[in-house]
Amino acid sequence: AGHINDTYLVKTTANGGKKQYILQRVNNSIFKDVPRLMNNIKLVTEFARKTVIERGGDPDRETMKLIPSKDGNVFWTDGENYFRVYLFIEDSAAYQIAENPEIFYQSAVAFGRFAAMLADFDASLLYESIPQFHDTKKRFNDLLNAIEENKAGRKDSVKAEIEFALARKEMTGKIVDKLASGEIPSRVTHNDTKLNNVLFDAKTNKALAVIDLDTIMPGSTCYDFGDSIRFGCNTAAEDEPDLDKVDFSLELFDVYAKGYLSELKGCLTESELDNLSLGAIMMTYECGIRFLEDHLRGDVYFRTSRENHNLDRARTQFKLVSLMEKRLPEMQAIIRKYAK
Repeated sequence: AGHINDTYLVKTTANGGKKQYILQRVNNSIFKDVPRLMNNIKLVTEFARKTVIERGGDPDRETMKLIPSKDGNVFWTDGENYFRVYLFIEDSAAYQIAENPEIFYQSAVAFGRFAAMLADFDASLLYESIPQFHDTKKRFNDLLNAIEENKAGRKDSVKAEIEFALARKEMTGKIVDKLASGEIPSRVTHNDTKLNNVLFDAKTNKALAVIDLDTIMPGSTCYDFGDSIRFGCNTAAEDEPDLDKVDFSLELFDVYAKGYLSELKGCLTESELDNLSLGAIMMTYECGIRFLEDHLRGDVYFRTSRENHNLDRARTQFKLVSLMEKRLPEMQAIIRKYAK
């Protein structure tokens, strides 16, 4: 269901057997340095496969496997297009929405396991495929510039939203500054921890593997945990215009925290545990200011399908931020409960 790369299922009958592969044309207009991006994926999947083998798992089902080209690279290019091939993970299923809390729980298990597999990986080896992706200070300054320029002439109609965003300026550095100082360790982060980037075993419906590794970069565990909460604990759609339908589900937060931390016993530092809940607020706030910035610029980045679409998205995120801020002590208590 992705919109970035072109993806194909390849079926072969070589040597009398049957095998399936995933062939992708990588979108090199978005990912400017495909060789370095592919080296990221190569390093991470090879490390993950070794970890799976050491614990007696099945590396061909529990992590992605790149198929090398004949020249030994993990991609092939004709000079203009870039292609890659993965082994297809058989008997797996993917979901676009969490049909029940168990599916959400299993997605948390998958992303927690992914983080645990790579806990000892040196994240400094990775190329930053989208520079400053979760630099909330930069995102805040981008919003300030959009307000000043007011290219679409919309500033006066969104004064309440601008005021909400600007009132939280002091929050923007709370994680990036801790990362810079080393208080929060830099780790491998997925940066797109949506439900549909998890494969489930088609027979048991248990978490199987994390896929779509194009945005793996150095970052904070708080980002990956926070983005899952932002997306999964909202009781309404991300672009719901009726804010009365938007609520933050503490019950689903509990479900996700339980699954995520069940895989990370002893892996996270005290500072990371202290800031996981803040990460949920930060990621929601960051998305909100990005939607608001795009609205002020005339909807030039995020795809829209109606008038004020990005404004609706921003308002939804800001409503969630307000709700999470009020429930932060409860969120932190849940984290501590499952961290024991």
